[in-house]
Amino acid sequence: MVEPFGPEGLPLDQAREAILAALAPLGGSDRLPLAKALGRVAAEAVLASAAVPGFAASVMDGYAIAGAEIPNPGQRWQLLGRSGAGAPYLGQLEPGQAIRILTGAPVPGGCGRVLPQELIQSSGESLELLRPAGSNPWIRQADEEAAAGMELLAPGSRLGPADLARLASCGISELVVQRKPRIGLLVSGDELITAGQPRQAGQIWESNSTLLAALLERLGYGVDDCRMVSDDPAPMRAALVELSQSCDLVVSSGGISAGDSDWIRPLVSELGALHFWKLFLKPGRPFAWGQIQGTPFFGLPGNPVAAAITALQLLWPALQRLEGAELQLLPRLVVRLAQPIRRGAGRPELARAQLRFDTEGRPLAEVSGSQASSRIGSLQGADLLLEIPAAAGNLEAGTSLWAQLLRLPLF
Repeated sequence: MVEPFGPEGLPLDQAREAILAALAPLGGSDRLPLAKALGRVAAEAVLASAAVPGFAASVMDGYAIAGAEIPNPGQRWQLLGRSGAGAPYLGQLEPGQAIRILTGAPVPGGCGRVLPQELIQSSGESLELLRPAGSNPWIRQADEEAAAGMELLAPGSRLGPADLARLASCGISELVVQRKPRIGLLVSGDELITAGQPRQAGQIWESNSTLLAALLERLGYGVDDCRMVSDDPAPMRAALVELSQSCDLVVSSGGISAGDSDWIRPLVSELGALHFWKLFLKPGRPFAWGQIQGTPFFGLPGNPVAAAITALQLLWPALQRLEGAELQLLPRLVVRLAQPIRRGAGRPELARAQLRFDTEGRPLAEVSGSQASSRIGSLQGADLLLEIPAAAGNLEAGTSLWAQLLRLPLF
């Protein structure tokens, strides 16, 4: 077990390694049509059953000629017929013969080259090459997309639009995907009320359930059961037990620090085990990891920005492991600060920033407004999480830093 209670807490990388080492894929699968499989994880390898496109085809409108030799200007051919998409020419070309051919149409037997139409002069039944043809034969091979038996998708691959389109182009209409983890979410706090209700003195409108559910949805998951409870150990214990029995992992927000009303940590220790509960990170120090009756437990901070960032850094990788996916972290790049940052050395920080570019196209990070972990506005429009080292104090404009890119692949 990782020693959890040092004064500073676990470094982020060490915490992630400890969590991932303790988890294994859940198992189980679903068979889905392609239209329902976007964002899911392939449970098994997918192989091409046949070559695709399956025939040699022209890549442009022009003329298919007999042979593969590069012709010379002035050379002539007898025009025999036409090959169109879905309507191939069925004959065999002999030397001195050619056909009209359209983009995507099968090339006939005996043809080794297509000549672009702009190079040709046609006089009804004969063709003449007007200009040099060049070395490109302008023919797409029968296995350009895939050869028979080729692996199109490896197990653990997360399916994007390009994956689905390629599978469809290879004649595949459905596939087996890993079962998604069922997520139970518990939000606690005596001060919390639902948005839309009148707010009394000391109360705040609850937003973490909305933020976390939307973030998980964007990442390809969803919250299966959400509970909001007061800072009372009895209903909190009941909710934790019920969620641990009906879900594959339990996520809480709030109640994991060391205050008089922070009951989550002692309850998790009572119901299962608490492996660690501090991170050497800003924002996000109060983060708990453990298990409740064998079900993985993630205790996120109560402040919304800290909850979202720790969910990205630790909960998201854990969900991928449980789903049997290839691990995907946020991509990183080096950026320069567009303006100074005033801070004191202490904990490493993940600061929210917008991605900009200077006049030479080099990436810049622009930090605006408060970086308080309670300010959800710092997440709006954020493109980057700046990785500020613990020892760094004030940072001047132009300072280079690593940053995590808050953008997922489109394809």
